[in-house]
Amino acid sequence: MKIFYSIFCLTIFLVSCKAEPDNSANELFEKNSKTALKSISDWENETLDYSIFAENSVGLNTFFGAEVDTILVQSEESKAMDKAFLEKYDFKFYPNPPVLLPGVNPDTKLPDGSVRYYGAWEVTLPATDSTEAKTGIIKVYNSLDFDSEGKILYSQGYGDYTGLMNYLNQ
Repeated sequence: MKIFYSIFCLTIFLVSCKAEPDNSANELFEKNSKTALKSISDWENETLDYSIFAENSVGLNTFFGAEVDTILVQSEESKAMDKAFLEKYDFKFYPNPPVLLPGVNPDTKLPDGSVRYYGAWEVTLPATDSTEAKTGIIKVYNSLDFDSEGKILYSQGYGDYTGLMNYLNQ
């Protein structure tokens, strides 16, 4: 009987000992969310900071008719395109701050620290001497994956960017 009680007590003890849950993906998501918010505010404030991107960071080109699938974010060509957009348009994101969602690893389907968000960009083509200001709103979905240093490694944004540009520039 002593053996039975000993096994019973040992079983109760083992069942009551719970392993600490692995919260590393949530902590990584919280850290990477700050970088995602900085990226959005950089566009709104027209102060792009490429140090939040990895040297080999790639952006998926989702524009209609794009001749290349991806763009190296740190390339001089990409930086020149960003500069031209900021000189020509004003950007504001809604809601501000956006609702950020944790992403998952496509293979394991487990949270991995990546960041997703939905929202809308209000993009304004300012008035000139001969034209009035024109504003368009584009609903977007964005996804950001990060490297081990917390820098954006892969970004993709989905929305009707081509339609927005056609509307603003007609």
